[in-house]
Amino acid sequence: MTTTDTNLDFLFDFIKFSAQLRFITRNNNATADRKESVAEHSWHLALVSWVLHKAFEEEFDIKISQERMIKMCLMHDLVEISVGDVSTWKPEERVGKASKEEAAAQQIFSKLPSDLADEMLSLWHEFEKGETLESKIARGIDRVNPALMRMLTGQGWSDVDGDVQHLDHIQLPRLEFSFILKELYESIKDESLAAGLLKP
Repeated sequence: MTTTDTNLDFLFDFIKFSAQLRFITRNNNATADRKESVAEHSWHLALVSWVLHKAFEEEFDIKISQERMIKMCLMHDLVEISVGDVSTWKPEERVGKASKEEAAAQQIFSKLPSDLADEMLSLWHEFEKGETLESKIARGIDRVNPALMRMLTGQGWSDVDGDVQHLDHIQLPRLEFSFILKELYESIKDESLAAGLLKP
């Protein structure tokens, strides 16, 4: 890609657009006093995938692309700038979510220079399909992270009337493939139960 004025314009526009991920809030808290932004969430997923990368390679005894995992974690929720965040605990609000997000992804990434647009759309689809090991790990981290934040901030699950059975139903399908992710979740669940943040 040559850095022509036109290409720079597209890149600058995307930089300005992506910064708006800070404006989109999630259903879980970032602190005891405010909701978490999607940008905060995405940053922490990327950090977790970096920190646990070697452990995952040891667990699965295979080379795992750290770069692809981190990139997926950073960009998979960019579509929420256009369509917002929908709670996993409210399935009725998730009707039509996939098609709305696909349309948003096509529209957002098409504005980038072709090589970057192709890379981002490919990574976004990889994450959504969850078929590669990298995408399974990224999706697992994405799923367990809100539980971590509900525990750390003392928010708990009273706002969604959550109990252990319901939380397991949401978490385990994305985590059971990995001993590491399942153990991380179990530690969060145990601490939440001990603190009275989650109903048994």
